[in-house]
Amino acid sequence: MVRVLLADDQALVRGALAALLSMERDIEVVAEVGRGDEVVDAALAKSVEVCLLDIEMPGMDGIAVAEAMRTHMPTCRTLMVTTFGRPGYVRRALAAGAAGFIVKDTPAAELAEAVRRVHAGLRVVDPTLATDTLLEGHSPLTDREREVLAVALHGGTVARIAAQVHLSAGTVRNHLSSAIGKTNTSTRAEAARVAQENGWL
Repeated sequence: MVRVLLADDQALVRGALAALLSMERDIEVVAEVGRGDEVVDAALAKSVEVCLLDIEMPGMDGIAVAEAMRTHMPTCRTLMVTTFGRPGYVRRALAAGAAGFIVKDTPAAELAEAVRRVHAGLRVVDPTLATDTLLEGHSPLTDREREVLAVALHGGTVARIAAQVHLSAGTVRNHLSSAIGKTNTSTRAEAARVAQENGWL
């Protein structure tokens, strides 16, 4: 039996995934959590072999969780199962140690097969997402530009952004200006939106 943990902040989605996977003879859902920062402890406590992770969760996002799992429980494999099929997310998730990336509307049989393949040591990426990721290329943003845009996404003045990222207002303006140029947009709000839509944040 493949011992599986489900991490998704939507209880209905978690329940549906658990019900689907529990119909498989060789898969057992042994843990369910609604926050990213609960995954590592639950996985360790239940000797989990495969974690199914959503991207956007409170506490810690799924990509950060994949990285934490690689550090704290390297024998456990992680599979991203998300609504947000963005090429930037795929690249970041795989770089963080995820073994696979599929979207939530994947048919039940394909989901179960993805769990088996990941458990067997293989990589699984939704074919359409894989193609889009190859065509999109890498994020043009530096880590600092990503950090500044992530804060800018929620609005606020340059001074407020600077305080949150512990940089001077002038440095923040420079990062924002660079990010606006790289995203081919006119304002920091547009740059943040484009970066989010591409999964770069």
